[in-house]
Amino acid sequence: MSRATEAFNRRLLRARDAMDRAYARPLDTAALARVACLSEAYFIRSFRGTFGETPHRYLQRRRVERSMFLLRETDAPITEICAAVGFTSLGTFSRTFRAVMGETPSQYRSGHGPVIAPGCVVMAAMRPAEASGPGSGSFGEAAPPGRA
Repeated sequence: MSRATEAFNRRLLRARDAMDRAYARPLDTAALARVACLSEAYFIRSFRGTFGETPHRYLQRRRVERSMFLLRETDAPITEICAAVGFTSLGTFSRTFRAVMGETPSQYRSGHGPVIAPGCVVMAAMRPAEASGPGSGSFGEAAPPGRA
């Protein structure tokens, strides 16, 4: 990959990171294009070519992912969750949620409770990933005997 391609991809990643950080706030494509230092039309085409979906669809999916957590883990009303994740209309939220998940927010909430995992699973998920390569541990220390 050339340096120019890497620099271009970094600009797109900056815009995607901005969406990840500010998903609950009103975001428009023009502002995101400015983050990537691109024209709006070129930003949309490039984002879709790189990430496989338009910036608008990515933002909607991100909002739905966050709402899934809130539906499972809190007792907040659906209208409150709708607003908390950045949707301005309950109808749009429900329609988008159903399109992404195949069920309404109410159906999702009633069928999916809080995530409960055994302690060992939680501990494993919290552990840093091991470095790849023979003999390397998580932080560069030697691998335990018999693991090299």
